[in-house]
Amino acid sequence: MSTQQAKAQTLAQLHAAPEILRVVNVWDVVSAKAIAALPQTKALATAGHSIAATFGYPDGEKIPLDVMLDMIGRIAAATDLPVSSDLDAGYGNAGETTRRAIGVGVVGANVEDRLQPLAESVAAVEAIIAAGQAEGVPFVLNARTDAFVRAGDRPLAESIADAITRARAYLAAGADLVFVPGKLDADVTRQLVEGIGERKISVIGVPGALSAAQYEALGVARISYGPLTQRVALTALQDVAADLYADGVIPTTTRDLN
Repeated sequence: MSTQQAKAQTLAQLHAAPEILRVVNVWDVVSAKAIAALPQTKALATAGHSIAATFGYPDGEKIPLDVMLDMIGRIAAATDLPVSSDLDAGYGNAGETTRRAIGVGVVGANVEDRLQPLAESVAAVEAIIAAGQAEGVPFVLNARTDAFVRAGDRPLAESIADAITRARAYLAAGADLVFVPGKLDADVTRQLVEGIGERKISVIGVPGALSAAQYEALGVARISYGPLTQRVALTALQDVAADLYADGVIPTTTRDLN
């Protein structure tokens, strides 16, 4: 078994474990190393929004794929931990993009459906899984459905039903679990878990959402934080800069993390 195959198996096992997998998203090598150095870190995940912002691009596949993959590869090479990547919607060819991502060292990914017709979204999931099989890596797909974040003004019940329908289809097509971003309260989360399955849902920890422990108790497999970790870092940078402009000093609690 290759190292990459072993990492993929480890990531899948982390998703299936009773404990929720807490993934703090990273966007470059130094952020990856800082998070990987913590003993609590079991896996890393890139944030596509954050990598795009690092290079001056807006979110949504505006960053060239080559640039995104180069940074993802640098992150994967900087750690011995499993790395899952944010591949947006697959850049027009989910299977080929997955093949290239595997080539730079990742073992899993989020790929979003953007509420495209279900048949098209299922075909993309199948292409991703097939790409992993062709490369000899049991690729761990965290298939994302935008049933909530692109819901518009449709009733909540419709979004819940749509998320469940899409999730079941993605799991049947080979996805490891399904990412349902949005500020999910306990009632909505409970309905999703009942409809999709325990340890088969991934969520995002946004301000005002439940805690990781609360999601774990409801049967959620994974929680990540998307671009929010970079925003926290940039907030700290901007705040210390404002303090320095006001004749402040660098805090003595600052750690040598670079």
